[in-house]
Amino acid sequence: MALKSAIINVMEMAAQKAGRRLNRDFGEVEHLQVSRKGPADFVSSADLKAEKIIKEELFKARPNYAFLLEEEGEVNLGDGSGRWIVDPLDGTTNFLHGIPHFCISIGLEQKGEITAGLIYNPVTDETYWAEKGRGAFLNDMKIRVSARRDMKVSLLATGIPFHGTPGHEAFLHTLETVMGEVSGVRRFGSAALDLAYVATGKYEGFWESNLKKWDVAAGILLVREAGGSVTTFDGRDQAYETGEILATNTVIHGPLTRLLAKTQTRKPA
Repeated sequence: MALKSAIINVMEMAAQKAGRRLNRDFGEVEHLQVSRKGPADFVSSADLKAEKIIKEELFKARPNYAFLLEEEGEVNLGDGSGRWIVDPLDGTTNFLHGIPHFCISIGLEQKGEITAGLIYNPVTDETYWAEKGRGAFLNDMKIRVSARRDMKVSLLATGIPFHGTPGHEAFLHTLETVMGEVSGVRRFGSAALDLAYVATGKYEGFWESNLKKWDVAAGILLVREAGGSVTTFDGRDQAYETGEILATNTVIHGPLTRLLAKTQTRKPA
């Protein structure tokens, strides 16, 4: 059984408390108060309530840490010893449509790098967590990335830009190219869970651009601690900073990097 550190216990308790609130709201999803933030970018009362719970719980445990929150932004500048990176509801659109595929993501950033991360799926009660140098876990079980070596039998995940946003046509060209080389591509609507699934070997790889730090902070650490690779599409170690993510089981990282590079240089007619 994996022995969780004090910091992971703090993160897990905050996520589970917020998760119970999300599950109650999910049961009454048709009654939620919903507003529009922007094109296909919704915020619900459930999202805000979950963020408030997580912030309160984490602040009680570590009052000297700063926060980067999806809804509230930068708050509590702290003393520089740590910063929580929080997405209280990744997969908001799924949640609002009654699709049970969403999660809470919490990362701890210290001196510019993520040192601890946790992704909690309240529907399945699954907790994915990792600490730098200690490995990655699903609940109490150690997890590893997939060992598949052949692109032809690899299953990938991605995120599709919403119609009308920049890069939509270019993405469709990339998708068509990648689909011709792999077993299949999935789009489930939660980048954090996609990264958790790469870490557990469900997917061989995941790629997406224009992600925010709260989408990927915990997931990047999970994949790396599970033995995988995370870079930008062209192989740079700047995925967290840029929001351009290519996460794989390491074995297919080179071939997939080259495949994505080919689609960036040859644009659709």
